[in-house]
Amino acid sequence: MPLTESHTPTQTVASPSLILGIESSCDETAAAVLCSERGLLSNIVASQDEAHRPFGGVVPEIAARAHMQKIEAIIDQAMNDADVQYDALSAIAATSGPGLIGGVITGLMAAKGLSASLDIPLIAVNHLEGHALSPRLSDACPFPYLLLLVSGGHSQLLAIHGLGDYERLGSTIDDAAGEAFDKTAKVMGLGFPGGPNVERWAEGGDDRAVRLPRPLLDRENCDFSFAGLKTAVARAYESSDKSDAAKADLAASFQTAVADCLTDRTARAMQQFSAAQDGPYRFVIAGGVAANRTLRARLINTAETHGFTSIFPPLKFCGDNAAMIAQAGLERLQAGRVDPLSAPARPRWPLDQSAARTAPASGSGRKGPKS
Repeated sequence: MPLTESHTPTQTVASPSLILGIESSCDETAAAVLCSERGLLSNIVASQDEAHRPFGGVVPEIAARAHMQKIEAIIDQAMNDADVQYDALSAIAATSGPGLIGGVITGLMAAKGLSASLDIPLIAVNHLEGHALSPRLSDACPFPYLLLLVSGGHSQLLAIHGLGDYERLGSTIDDAAGEAFDKTAKVMGLGFPGGPNVERWAEGGDDRAVRLPRPLLDRENCDFSFAGLKTAVARAYESSDKSDAAKADLAASFQTAVADCLTDRTARAMQQFSAAQDGPYRFVIAGGVAANRTLRARLINTAETHGFTSIFPPLKFCGDNAAMIAQAGLERLQAGRVDPLSAPARPRWPLDQSAARTAPASGSGRKGPKS
């Protein structure tokens, strides 16, 4: 069947609905099966850490090749673990962006092939929407809620009003928090992946030992900036004695600086969110950086201070995974929002597209607004 706008599945959507989710936007190849009545039946994530460790970061070409080599086996494993047949699926949901384009294309093309061959709907999911809806996999998390999305590529504060209704309150104007963690680890030779290693070293350090900047602290808006902090860490390490003690102190000082920035900006967003609508007020933190225990503790305290209930996805749903893509796919299927087989793979795809076009927080280019 040609990949055209005219593709319309002839089968009706089964009840209960079974969704196969596929995620391949960065360096995890993942697949999951979600049932509308029985919950998550499988969730497979294949890491590429070993392949990228020698380079201290994700190499797009290596990531794309690994996705191509693994995607079929990972999908089969997810289906086998779920103990369901392909012809029982109601729809295929796959990350369509944003992300490293080679990986996005691999996962999306696999989804299109299955959609066409099984004659069931394709749902092209925004990776950020997957993170935004991830707490709904395991918790009662009704709309609306305030979301802090912090990952390797994104740092945003969003008011989640409903499915597809997302309002940006703040975003990074340069680097994301997760990128700052990864670059800090690389500068200090702490290994890859950077975030967990910085957290591990910080446990033995003095977070007041190294004076570091807190960009945009106390500003009226809710935006973030981590580029200056990242540069300051590099300079501090260069002038240190590079001992284990110095590394631990710098890691702890950096982690606290990030926590100060995130809590200050989040508190500002909480004030805006609660002023715009009635309670109860819910606060969600999602994305890979949400796994950091120090940041979680600081943000929970901030939420309590401002009258918000904190809802955190389980750690297994914080990093990139296909369960969150399946969740977004299920909610979109139930709302009748499916996509044609011509749905494009997108390296950039802001959740709040209208605001991103008119007032991009971090610039725009030939490929569209970054955020």
